[in-house]
Amino acid sequence: MNATTPLIIGTTEVPAGQEALIRIPVGRLPTHTRIHMHVWVQRSKKRGPCVLFTAGIHGDETNGVEILRRAISTGLFKHLQRGAVLVVPVVNVIGFIEQSREAPGGKDVNRSFPGSLSGSLAARMARILTKHVLAPCDFGVDFHTGGHSHYNYPQVRYTAGHHPSQKLAEAFAAPVLLAQKPIPRSLRKVAIQEDKPIIVYEAGENMRFDEYAIQVGLDGIKRLLHAHHMLPQAPPPPGQVRLASHSSWLRAKRAGLFLRKCQAGQQVNKGQLLGTLADPYGMEALQIFAPHPCFILAHTNQSVVSHGDALFHLAW
Repeated sequence: MNATTPLIIGTTEVPAGQEALIRIPVGRLPTHTRIHMHVWVQRSKKRGPCVLFTAGIHGDETNGVEILRRAISTGLFKHLQRGAVLVVPVVNVIGFIEQSREAPGGKDVNRSFPGSLSGSLAARMARILTKHVLAPCDFGVDFHTGGHSHYNYPQVRYTAGHHPSQKLAEAFAAPVLLAQKPIPRSLRKVAIQEDKPIIVYEAGENMRFDEYAIQVGLDGIKRLLHAHHMLPQAPPPPGQVRLASHSSWLRAKRAGLFLRKCQAGQQVNKGQLLGTLADPYGMEALQIFAPHPCFILAHTNQSVVSHGDALFHLAW
């Protein structure tokens, strides 16, 4: 993108060297109150890449929302040297209001791309993001958080076998880089089909702020933009970065009280005790061991689990 290239978001053009907050209509609440998707834009006067940062595709995943809010409020993008930054702190506006992962009707926005203006509200939000926000961008980061009562150790997921995505992940330099196939009808899947690599940052637990997860996310943004010569200041150096190409969930083989012995962020050996499933009467207990050497990406925080519930997310 050069200084004379039009940057149009929705129906608003943002000139070179300008900042703007754009409100794109999404629909109405049952009270007839209008709702909008807010897109914050910072554009440099010089030619450079256009970068997209999104959060809140799942309305209850608040760590990503806070990362992007903090990035804007602290002036992180004010000294942009080239290119442009587009920030959507809350994609799933109604899900955020209702503190719900899904949009109304139980639809997952991140399984609704590229979306349709004549479809469900989730499909409408997906289409607005794809058509009006993703279109001018070159690459981006989609910020997520662990699901209900699941804690994710800070990690970046990138498209396996796709070199540009891997380079983005390496520049972001989260503690764990996990190569995965993109989920069908997700933002990452649709973006890569349009040759716009997007990586996914996963960290923390839904509806709960985690300062470590937030800071790692902010530092990753700084490293990514600095790697593309968009920010002048040197970013914080990364800590240890682990590479993984395989992952799987270890699930409960019975219902009961879950007593966790290890946590996300730990490297464990084959046969190491991870936790215990016990009945509430003190009669039986089932020990859970690591099936092979692996790194714990995530764990449940549930104390009472059912047969088949996900206990640990393991990577190697």
